[in-house]
Order: sequence, then C-alpha cells, then structure tokens
Amino acid sequence: MHVSRRDILLGAAASGAGVMLSGVPGANLAHARTRKPALINGIIWQIHGGMLDIHGEWEMLGANTLMLQWIVADGKAFVPGLGLPVVEDAPNWRRIRREPWTRRMIVGLATQMDEPEARRNVAALVELSARIARQKLPFRAAAWYFPVEADPTWADVGKMGALLSALPRPLWVSAYDNSNIGAEAFANWVEGWLPKDVGLMFQDGVGLHMRTPESARHYGQVLGKRLGPERFTMIAEAFRPAGDGQMRPATLNELGPQLLAYQGFEILVFDGPHYLNRKLIYGLAREYLPRLSSAG
Repeated sequence: MHVSRRDILLGAAASGAGVMLSGVPGANLAHARTRKPALINGIIWQIHGGMLDIHGEWEMLGANTLMLQWIVADGKAFVPGLGLPVVEDAPNWRRIRREPWTRRMIVGLATQMDEPEARRNVAALVELSARIARQKLPFRAAAWYFPVEADPTWADVGKMGALLSALPRPLWVSAYDNSNIGAEAFANWVEGWLPKDVGLMFQDGVGLHMRTPESARHYGQVLGKRLGPERFTMIAEAFRPAGDGQMRPATLNELGPQLLAYQGFEILVFDGPHYLNRKLIYGLAREYLPRLSSAG
C-alpha cells in the first residue's frame, strides 16, 4: 500500500499530530548555487486547516525558497481572489511574503487531497490550475508546481505529461519510487512521460525508510544526468515513523547526514513547518552547517 507525503501529514493532522533557458524550471534557481554554503535551499509547506500560520528561522540553514504544495485543494482556496470558496482564517500572505525564506516562491496549483482521485481527475485539475494561475496572487510566483504526484505504478501518467502543456512555465512536478525499481529504471520511466521543459522533484523516500540517503543520492545523480541539473530537485523528507501510523520529526543525527548527502543538488525539505522546528534548525546550524566544506 502506497503512503504519499500528503497521506502522512493529513493523517497526522486528523489525529492531532532541450528548450529555451527561460522555460527551464532551474533557470531561476541558478543563483542559489552561487550563494554562501547552505544545508537547504528551501522548504515545502503542505497547507491545510491545521497549519495556516507558519513561523520559522529556516533561513539559518540557507533557505530562501518556499514551495506551496497547493493553493487549492478539494475546491477550497488558501488565497483570496480565485473565484473559489476560501478557507476560514486564511494565511497572512502579507507577512509570509516578507519572510527571508520566501524570497522565491514556487506555487503549487490545484489538487485533490485523495491521491487516487487526483489522478483520475487530472484533466480537470490541469484545467482549474491553468485558470487560477492567470489570477492575481498576493505574492509573485517564481515558478509553478502541479500537485498530482507520480510513481511507476500509475499506468496513465502519460496522460498527465501531455496535459502539462496547458500550464505556465517554469513548471515542476514530483515523483517517488516506493516500488524500488532502481535509479536507472526510474529515470527511464520519467523520461517516457515528462515534457522536456518541466522539472522533476524527487521524493527521497528516506522518511519512510524506503531507501538510505546514499541510495537517494544515487537516484539524484542518475536523474540529474538524464534531465540536466537545472531540471532536478531533491525533496528531503524530514519525518520518520513514530509507530501506530504516526510520524515524528527526524532527529538531528538522522536529518543532518541526510542533508549532507544531498549537497550539490537543489534541496527542498518536506515539510518545513511541520517537522523542521526551531530546536532542529538550531542543532543543524550548529552541528552540520560547519561541515559543508569538508562534505565537498
């Protein structure tokens, strides 16, 4: 049974817990590789009713990018002005857009919370996403993300690949390999459906112990070589199983080596607001940020 990133956090909440450069997703990320050393480039925020007011000091680790996993889910909007019902107590975008970790924003568009339903309705979600991307937002989108996740068990993933032409660029999608088909086979599968002007974010699988950080790095190396580094981003899962179907934040000595293993890639942490808390931020800054030079 597949457990997706959205299943993990939404379940925890319920229980209380070859193209022109301008169109390449990574074109706007190039500056990040020339910045001072950073453990991470940004964080992902899975917005839902239990997490609408986020605060953190993720910039201490080098983060200057916030990716919103979606701004519309199940027909409800988390930003005003989209012609859809808006959630109560919507996020304070005026404050959020002024944070140092939101200098760049990757904006996830429309989805459904249930992943199989989202896949079945991918055409309608692309249509809705294209419409909301044309609306005025309370922040500037440096890039876009289409929030229907893919994996090799999705037989109709090619349908999504073809539909992505309707969405604005730069554009990203994400994929995972819980079937462990291997890096080369996974890259073959990705190349079979991903448009050449769309970037891939790879969910590392470390959070659910699907693979080690070293194995995830190998996937990243293969995908980066196949797609080009400007079209690849590593999603570092900052959670671990806590038993009874619950998740906990990764410990300092779990997450630190994981982030060091991914140096050289663009790194977004999932999910920053839920799992990358103040204590962990300070520990990483103290214990692991100084190791970047020795990590190469």
